Amino acid sequence: MIDEIFRSWKKICRRALRYAGAMAVIWIVLGGPALQADAPAVRFAESSVVVHTASGAHPFKVEMALDDAQRALGLMYRRALDPDRGMLFDFGREIYISMWMRNTFIPLDMLFIGADGRIGFIRERTTPQSLEIIEAPDRNRAVLEVAAGTVARLGIRVGDRVDHAIFR
Repeated sequence: MIDEIFRSWKKICRRALRYAGAMAVIWIVLGGPALQADAPAVRFAESSVVVHTASGAHPFKVEMALDDAQRALGLMYRRALDPDRGMLFDFGREIYISMWMRNTFIPLDMLFIGADGRIGFIRERTTPQSLEIIEAPDRNRAVLEVAAGTVARLGIRVGDRVDHAIFR
């Protein structure tokens, strides 16, 4: 009788542990602690960039994503982005860059920029919270994310130049 109770208890405990483990994995995949707070602990330095197009020079105030933690967070959990603001992701060297919109609640335009400051690839109006991988066909040094519609509004094109200290 005791043996039977003990076996039943072990079976219940194993099921509870499996359930708890599965719930922990789901919690982490869906954003974990970040879902519980609107203000992320990661801080970003601010800087300015100027995008030079055929229609003129267009300044933006940007937050700088310079390390892995900052690049991983990016513009996630934001509810709005002013038309003259953005985020500049600096990867430090030219590499193949892959981005996604997980936990990003606002649509964005993404400008992939080479080490010389030239825009090499543009992805307009990304889909919020999408897990689709967004990547340029060539290596780039940085990505500038701005509010969706900015590329069309300002006439930004591949080949236009972005002026910032990281490209000098």
